[in-house]
Amino acid sequence: MSCQLVEIFKTQHGSVHQCNLKNVFRLEFGGHHSFFKISDFLDFIKRVNQIDIAEMAKNMSRNADIAILMPHYTERCFLLTITDILNLREILNGAKFMLQLNSIIRECLHSMA
Repeated sequence: MSCQLVEIFKTQHGSVHQCNLKNVFRLEFGGHHSFFKISDFLDFIKRVNQIDIAEMAKNMSRNADIAILMPHYTERCFLLTITDILNLREILNGAKFMLQLNSIIRECLHSMA
């Protein structure tokens, strides 16, 4: 996918970039890239934030420390440990905050004009 990518948020574990030409977000995490439409990206953030880490940590069953997310709008399957979930949340929530901040700044500048 050919895009002019603008970095939205980045940590040592990954990043989110926006492509204004195609109106998509690119998530880089775990050495892979996934592309999301805006509504799908926000839905993915919600799904990641809904994972109950406390329940995963206290559950002693064999597979309780792994979460599997298979967004229907990407070709990727996310197999996440508790640490992965925390790192992914940091990236996604940081990107969401930056998008909200940008929107607020635009509103303020527009109202001043």
